[in-house]
Amino acid sequence: MPIRVLLVDDDPLVRAGLRLMLDGAQDVEIVGEAADGDQVLPLTDRHRPHVVLMDIRMPAVDGLSATEQLRARPAAPEVMVLTTFHADAQVLRALRAGAAGFLLKDTPPAEILAAVRKVAAGEPVLSPAVTRQLIRHVAPAGGDSRRERAREALSALGEREREVAVAVGRGRANAEIAAELYMSVPTVKTHVSRILTKLDLNNRVQIALLVHDAGLLENAGPDAG
Repeated sequence: MPIRVLLVDDDPLVRAGLRLMLDGAQDVEIVGEAADGDQVLPLTDRHRPHVVLMDIRMPAVDGLSATEQLRARPAAPEVMVLTTFHADAQVLRALRAGAAGFLLKDTPPAEILAAVRKVAAGEPVLSPAVTRQLIRHVAPAGGDSRRERAREALSALGEREREVAVAVGRGRANAEIAAELYMSVPTVKTHVSRILTKLDLNNRVQIALLVHDAGLLENAGPDAG
């Protein structure tokens, strides 16, 4: 079955470029296009895409609101945000809402195609280093209420799971976490899966953001930001 993709961008030239680069892949099918975020839910119901490539800035309903609405639904497709900036607070908001990652609009076609395949397969798209960079540069510190909510959520984790969560927040890859915490890579993966399930999160980026919100990165080492 091909990967069904919905393109969402108010610029018809951007949509045409994405269609041109993705249509050539035998395992990808463009099932629809939207020029604004208010068209996302109806088109998703109609075409059942696996992946939505979502622009952030659109005139009526922006990609952030559309992502939040879409990811709040059961069995929602994965969302990849399209942006022109690496470190953008709006990108971070989309990631908090459950977007699987982001792509720069000038990303080479082969990399966009690879990212679509990864996210459709449920694989992480943002590298730990990019996640850490985003948090360091654009994540707001947040108030006491956000910190308390984050700490309450993390209290559901066991001690080992909490250590893994903090390591994810520091931008560590699975192999690095395994070496630091003296466990195998499969054990790290199991812990990450359990963390996602316990906290009802979509991906590692949301784990990192929750750890950041809880203030657990402030004393987590020299690269904690």
